[in-house]
Amino acid sequence: MPSFHHGSVEIAYLDEGQDNTPGDPIVLVHGFASSKDINWVYPSWTSTLTKAGYRVIALDNRGHGASSKLYDPEQYGIGTMAGDVRALMDHLGIERADMMGYSMGGRITAFIAAHYPQRLRSAILGGIGIGLIDDTGRPGKNVASALEAASLEDVTDPMGRTFRSFADQTRSDRRALAACMRGSRRLMTREEAASIKVPTLIAVGTTDDVAGSGPELGQIIKGSQVLDIPGRDHMRAVGDRVYKDGVLEFLSKRP
Repeated sequence: MPSFHHGSVEIAYLDEGQDNTPGDPIVLVHGFASSKDINWVYPSWTSTLTKAGYRVIALDNRGHGASSKLYDPEQYGIGTMAGDVRALMDHLGIERADMMGYSMGGRITAFIAAHYPQRLRSAILGGIGIGLIDDTGRPGKNVASALEAASLEDVTDPMGRTFRSFADQTRSDRRALAACMRGSRRLMTREEAASIKVPTLIAVGTTDDVAGSGPELGQIIKGSQVLDIPGRDHMRAVGDRVYKDGVLEFLSKRP
């Protein structure tokens, strides 16, 4: 598995194209407590996109997968994690790319779209809606505490149990994830979101109680498209066929 260093942090990644003739690059940024394999490889996103002719780049965010584990929340700011993504693009000599992030990865993608639009041809915000700017009632401190609990049986918060169980299943470094949760919760301001001008697709499951409303975010990011993923919650929307078809259609029509 290839990797590179961004400062002292080692970042693992994959870089795949069809028949060794990669087309336009698309960078995939996974969600919290996930990895490039869990978020993109296992649900067949990488194969779907390479078969469609794209060059697919996906990374393990710091604290996740095979990348460096850090335990200071200050090392997990969204701007810092977005810097890892841009450093990977620089490492691979990619000036501009389409970018798709899911959940926390959507926050990272939105940050790049707002602050470094010259690096993006388009932005796909999966699993993140109005929660990008308003996380009232959504997971945060409860999740970090759940990750640090001695066992799953000690966790009573429903959302905390969901993420703790997921972290246990994936054998993640729970202490690193807790630091990431505490450090990456910076919300985007309404003004920042409204400043996004690159072609943008917002894709959220209709029963997703983590992401918040996709249409509400779409009203703030003018000119964006909204894709509802019917009957899917935050975890089950990731590999949905409607999501994949909607992304392929969006990419085929973006300038």
